[in-house]
Amino acid sequence: MNRSELQKSLALLKYPDIDRTIKELKLLGEVTVNNHVANIELLTVSDESYLSVKKLIEQNYSTKFKALNITKKTLGKKDTNYGDSANPNNRAPYAKNIIAVTSGKGGVGKSTVSVNIAIALAQKGFKVGILDADVYGPNIPRLTNIDTERIKWGDNNKIIPAENYGLKIMSVALTTPKADTPLVWRSSVAVNALIQFLEDVDWGELDFMVIDMPPGTGDVQLTMAQELPISAAVLVTTPQVVATDDVSRAIMMFKDINVPMAGVIENMSFFIAPDTKNRYDIFGTDGGKRIAKKYDIPYLGEIPLDMQIREASDKGEPPVALGEQNTKKYYKDIVNNILDTSEFKL
Repeated sequence: MNRSELQKSLALLKYPDIDRTIKELKLLGEVTVNNHVANIELLTVSDESYLSVKKLIEQNYSTKFKALNITKKTLGKKDTNYGDSANPNNRAPYAKNIIAVTSGKGGVGKSTVSVNIAIALAQKGFKVGILDADVYGPNIPRLTNIDTERIKWGDNNKIIPAENYGLKIMSVALTTPKADTPLVWRSSVAVNALIQFLEDVDWGELDFMVIDMPPGTGDVQLTMAQELPISAAVLVTTPQVVATDDVSRAIMMFKDINVPMAGVIENMSFFIAPDTKNRYDIFGTDGGKRIAKKYDIPYLGEIPLDMQIREASDKGEPPVALGEQNTKKYYKDIVNNILDTSEFKL
């Protein structure tokens, strides 16, 4: 089998558990054949994806050659001279404005809010990208209905972001062989992956980059504040006391590292019973308003605990794009408030 024959054959290999070829996913790099030895370069930033495709190639071609040399494309070493929050680097000069969406704890609907904020901005005619920085629980692909896609490389050696609902999208979930592959990474590895997603993705020119942060007050939040000039932070909480306790810590972190805050969103604020239309404050009342008043930051609005929002989000059909008008209004009003409370380059 010569180089041309091998290249054509490799191009037809289906990525494991996905109905797409490795050529369609742009995972195939340089291919050469010399003296019955095949040299195959794979284009992937993920070790898991590399090992999965490597095993597939070995299973199909190990008997056809004297030896197989399968390598992963090595990218240029990243600049690890980190900035500081008082004088941050700008690893995303292509984005005019950066909105960081975060929460003190998990389970408050931060990723759902991030997606709908980003789409609402795109609906206003802005060019918007969303970066899933929640590397240990990356939900953005499912919420935007791109969870079956995998990483692709362009001709300029840049990663091509996925696109849907008017957004450019990047998530570490697009680099793993399967949806349930865990990322057992130390924080330094996670941070380096995020820096690569800022610098090695072909984002184009953006008016807004929305970053879905992980919950808490750890390395990722600190690094993003050091490596990006964040225009505004958006804090998501439920009315519940344990949630507002944790979001208080996130607020103080942003105050300490000099990140401007657009304000607080109260998610799962109340429940309207579909049969009786009675209102139930399942997680308490006015927790978000109390936090906003306590720390003198804007209260951006509330979003109910709603089965239609949950069902649509699980199906990758964001409510602000495909929901009913009254549901869309919650997110549209919040985005208008964000634009009013913060100083953006428009």
